[in-house]
Amino acid sequence: MRDELLSLTKNVVEKALASGFDEAAVKISSFKSAMVKIANSEPSVIQNWRYIGVEMYLAKDKRLLIFSTQTTSLDELSRVINNLFETSQKLSPSPIYSPLPEPEKIEPLPDTVDKRIIDAINDPSRLAEILIEASHRSKIDYIAGMVSLSYNEKALSTSKGADLYEDSTFLESYIRAFSGEGSGQWAVGSRYLSEKKLEEVAVTASEFAQKAKNPEEGIPDKYDIILSPMVAGNLLNVVARMSSAFSVFMGSSIFMRRRVGDKVASESFTLYDDARNPELAGSTAFDDEGLPTISKPIIHKGLLNTLLHNSKTASLMKTKSTGNAGWLFPRAWTLRVELGDASLNEMISEVKKGILVTNNWYTRLQNNVEGIFSTITRDALFYIENGEIKRPWKKLRIADTLPRLLQNIYMLGKEYYDIKWWEVDIPSRLPYILVKDIKTSKHTT
Repeated sequence: MRDELLSLTKNVVEKALASGFDEAAVKISSFKSAMVKIANSEPSVIQNWRYIGVEMYLAKDKRLLIFSTQTTSLDELSRVINNLFETSQKLSPSPIYSPLPEPEKIEPLPDTVDKRIIDAINDPSRLAEILIEASHRSKIDYIAGMVSLSYNEKALSTSKGADLYEDSTFLESYIRAFSGEGSGQWAVGSRYLSEKKLEEVAVTASEFAQKAKNPEEGIPDKYDIILSPMVAGNLLNVVARMSSAFSVFMGSSIFMRRRVGDKVASESFTLYDDARNPELAGSTAFDDEGLPTISKPIIHKGLLNTLLHNSKTASLMKTKSTGNAGWLFPRAWTLRVELGDASLNEMISEVKKGILVTNNWYTRLQNNVEGIFSTITRDALFYIENGEIKRPWKKLRIADTLPRLLQNIYMLGKEYYDIKWWEVDIPSRLPYILVKDIKTSKHTT
């Protein structure tokens, strides 16, 4: 659909300019997807769908409109644009306006499409069978979860002359296994289809559930905490969103009182927006303003290295775009934490009194600037004493601050896991992470 999508984006830009707008950017995305839902260790629902979405950025006299729709009829879009032009006359000029940037050379990413995913979209049931079989290699009661596949195409045109196209594939899967009172969950988000990785998701979830089937009440205290990649991904997604220059501008970031070069984390910790790594789901060659993306550290060896910018925040802060537009909100494309040299067993052996947290949910911020947060442990939770896992526990609430968590990172795992599910929105490649002296409380308080 490359030519069709590009033709449509260019036509919509022309219609917007003809209607009276000064500037326009149009992104049209096509998704061909399939999903299998699993309940009670059986495939329960198989869905296939096609979706085409249209997003528009429109500017008139520094007044901004951002609009999205599923309509792809050019006549329908023309009527929408005319209505939007009338609406724009009632708006006030944006305090963060800056012109769309001039196009720059875009170097496409290689190998962003896996034909195996495209083929599997037609019949994904075999992948569900792999997950179910692998899950029941451990003595569990049942599993629930899903596997989702998609082939995505996007075209972007701007009134500055950018005309860009990119396609990619994506796989996402998670399994939650149940054994007695215990449960375990694992997930994967990948550009490519790997049956081995799907098996690892199922086996990991089931082994956690089996080991956690007779949990005891957890005791709130201050602990050394081993964060699984699932949990680290969730918390570092929050950190990445706070690294958006728009979050800093709006006063909702732990970095608003920091400057580039300030120490914000342990010296052992480096966090990348790895936008140009084709292996990582979410990577892309260009942002929503048509500028090339770059892979760069957000935090490098504990120091704040980069705030994420589009052209508007860059203009406000007198710097350059980092290729992270979002027309309004600059964002990370995909996250990667630099590896350490420890195995999970070595981390456990370092802990005198602590917990291994395999999953979490309900992460909430009480104060964005201070980074005061809480999150509830979910599924398998293990108490560690004198370097050994002693017993499974029931839920606790982790309640501390993000700056403290980042500063107290003590040890990083030597193995990567690619994580993406509904508690980890930004696809992330992460190891296990050991953090010292983190506060917990009862999850019901």
